[in-house]
Amino acid sequence: MTALLLRRLGASALLLFLVLTATFFLIHLAPGDPTHLLTGDDRTGQAAARVRAVYGLDRPVGEQYLVWLRSVVLAGDWGVSFLYGRPVVPLLLEAFPATALLAFAALLVQYAVGFPLGVAAARRRGRAADGAIRLGSLVLYSMPTFWLGLMAILVFAYLWPVLPASHMRSVGVGELGAWSRLADLLAHLALPALTLGLTLAGATVRFVRNRMIEVLQEDYVRTARAKGLTERRVVWVHALRNAVVPVVQLLGISVPMLLNGSLIVEVVFSWPGLGRTTFQALVARDYPVILAATAFTGALVVAGNLLADLLHAAVDPRVRRA
Repeated sequence: MTALLLRRLGASALLLFLVLTATFFLIHLAPGDPTHLLTGDDRTGQAAARVRAVYGLDRPVGEQYLVWLRSVVLAGDWGVSFLYGRPVVPLLLEAFPATALLAFAALLVQYAVGFPLGVAAARRRGRAADGAIRLGSLVLYSMPTFWLGLMAILVFAYLWPVLPASHMRSVGVGELGAWSRLADLLAHLALPALTLGLTLAGATVRFVRNRMIEVLQEDYVRTARAKGLTERRVVWVHALRNAVVPVVQLLGISVPMLLNGSLIVEVVFSWPGLGRTTFQALVARDYPVILAATAFTGALVVAGNLLADLLHAAVDPRVRRA
């Protein structure tokens, strides 16, 4: 198992390096110039020339790449943000907790909604309830995340104003007590987490349903029913124990989808996380932040896939023996 993990880490590190290299050249060759952030409209005068010289943007792209690679590999220095004027690593570390909170809440919504509905659809295969659940999961899976977020704001923050429409905290919340601050945070978290979690729950419903249908046709399930066990015990104890094994691997798929979806959700709801910071960096051509955010999210995806493999081995003895 250790050798397998080491091989996976080596392959993931190589893949991440290739992705960062491609990202570096693509963002430098794309139209746009980050110097206007620091020089205003004077993009061709002496001020712009000085800024390009300071940040090394006047050098050939290949030379810029070698300088950046040496700085990252040898010194661990990801540079200074053009937009924020701060070192990139502390900037991203400050934004990450908000994204982690949103992703965790969305993951809870995804499994809390997708798992029971998938099991219910499998138990009622071919009936009206199964068709309704499948249709609803297809609608959720096909619905654009930004559109669902905008509709949530329209309904629950404008037409029926029960939840905040944006940001992570209310103005002046720091003067309140601990429980009031927690309630305020949960209120702001509700719409973004539901938006992101429900869009992912659609795929989870269909995956769990298909897997449960396969398991419910196994011989040991028929044997359990023949022994007179209740249907609830057969489904939730005997069948679910085996159906949950491949479902665990959904975690590895969910991590990149959560990170990609969080960028859209954070922009729609003005959530101060990693996705919103990355979006602002993309708009501003903030090269250091874009590259560091790509590396950071790539590392999170690798960690998520490794975690899914470890959980798979933990719940499936056959994987451990292999």
